[in-house]
Amino acid sequence: MKKIVFAGLVILGGFATINAQCKTVSTLTENFDSWKEINKCWTALPGKAMLYASEKKIVFYSMNSPKENMYLVTPKIKAGKYTLTFDASDNGGETSMELFTINNASDPKSYVSIAKSSKITGTKKTFDVTLKKDSNLGLKVVLNGIHQAVYVDNFSLTPKK
Repeated sequence: MKKIVFAGLVILGGFATINAQCKTVSTLTENFDSWKEINKCWTALPGKAMLYASEKKIVFYSMNSPKENMYLVTPKIKAGKYTLTFDASDNGGETSMELFTINNASDPKSYVSIAKSSKITGTKKTFDVTLKKDSNLGLKVVLNGIHQAVYVDNFSLTPKK
């Protein structure tokens, strides 16, 4: 039993080390074309559903778990004012998206909504983002039916001048 607990701690420590090596950024430009899995500096929080990289985009897939909160969390971003754009589409049904600042990805109490939930309509989304301190951004997607999917691509965060 002690060996199993120790192995678990070593694995968790390895994940913390990997994410600790990621630098705080002031721009993000990602088309996800080269991703085979979620990049180590990003975090996928799928709940009981699936959140993965496939076919040159990020896929939020409900499987048999509708209404599951799923988050894609960016690397840490420097404090400042930004414009965030990305493409969002779905495979039909009722789907919505909300944007959060996140101080600690493992603590849902640190998630603060900065853009109200809105329906996904298949168009480019644009947000003005102000970060008062270095934070991650979290993109929350909610799918209201089984076997629904939302696709995110062409993620761009640029500083405002």
